[in-house]
Amino acid sequence: MKKNIFLLFMLSVLVYSCTPKAVDEDSWYTPDTNEDIVKLMQEMNEENGVHASNYTLLTLDEFVAKYMTDYGVFFPVRQRSYTYSGGGYNVDPSDYTKNNRGWFSIDTIPMYRDGGIYICGYVTTEDYDGTFYKSMVIQQMVEGEQQALRLSVDAGNLGATYELGQKILIRVNGLGIGKYANEPQLCVPSYNDNVHSYHADQKMGWAPGRIPAGRFTKAVRLIGRPSKNNLHYDELTIADIINTPADDEHFHKMDGRLVRIKNVHFPQSNPQVPGSYIDQNNNRNACTTNNPDQDVNSCVFAPFTENQGYPQGRVIEDESSAWSLVSTSEYAKFAHLMLPYEEYIGTIEGILGHYTDNGRNDPDQGDWSITLRSRYDLIDFKAADGTVWCPEYDCWWEGEK
Repeated sequence: MKKNIFLLFMLSVLVYSCTPKAVDEDSWYTPDTNEDIVKLMQEMNEENGVHASNYTLLTLDEFVAKYMTDYGVFFPVRQRSYTYSGGGYNVDPSDYTKNNRGWFSIDTIPMYRDGGIYICGYVTTEDYDGTFYKSMVIQQMVEGEQQALRLSVDAGNLGATYELGQKILIRVNGLGIGKYANEPQLCVPSYNDNVHSYHADQKMGWAPGRIPAGRFTKAVRLIGRPSKNNLHYDELTIADIINTPADDEHFHKMDGRLVRIKNVHFPQSNPQVPGSYIDQNNNRNACTTNNPDQDVNSCVFAPFTENQGYPQGRVIEDESSAWSLVSTSEYAKFAHLMLPYEEYIGTIEGILGHYTDNGRNDPDQGDWSITLRSRYDLIDFKAADGTVWCPEYDCWWEGEK
């Protein structure tokens, strides 16, 4: 009997010792006070072999202005950084600045020279619906004005850790700051030599690449608890966006902002088919009711593009007839959602971008777009009679409305 009691006791001890302890979730988050953030930067400095007091916390705009140059420090850069003429990209290997618009440039951030370099901001994106794949955007309010920066990270399901409204602190030493299609982003240098890629001749060279997941995790700390109430939306009109002064300083200042556009609709060039798109000549065309697995101009947010992976743009318009684009990844869960008919008017939220991917095109209003994070970024779309827009996934391309 005593032997059995002893065995039971030893078994209970074994089970207890093998049972994982409950995760102390509070330990993941540093309190959001200046004192605690300073202490955290000092600790991260020491972990990285830097004197504790040698740190700098920059605003997002200060960080970009200090470390991102016009042309970067890597050559040869991706071909589409250059002007396009005569059927090719005008590249002069003897002068990397000649004809180079710097649309895919990369600069390095010192590992030790400037001590610990830090930025922080609130996460404004989520990847659950698949639009922001392996990327994030953070925002920071400085003197009442929104600043924003894109982060390129080689990890999926980022939203599980970095939720909407989560404040994060990033030690950026040893990373890179670059422009991908003229959109600034925190990144690492990446050289593309894949001769088998789609349009490989236009993509060869250096460009911003994704930060390895482990490296990003080591560089980031969570500050405070996540809350959507932490987020700020710039309420803009389409005119505010497309009338932005046409220079890189203003493009970069607007890029990545979390915006809200009211009283917009999806105009129809064909009264029977919802949606319009802009072709390469900047002309508006009617979407089709063809199968979105076969027609890139189908009347959905993002038809299939044979895994080329570029986002699809659909026209939005306000009551003054000013127009811009809504952008959606073909991999989004709502990519094949049918567009609202023109009669539905509502509010759109999302991430503003000015994407310039080809040196032969001068920037224009068609380069502006608002990237939806999910279908719930379409808010209160209603017809004049009060009918609420109801999303459809049915086989409408076979003729059903």
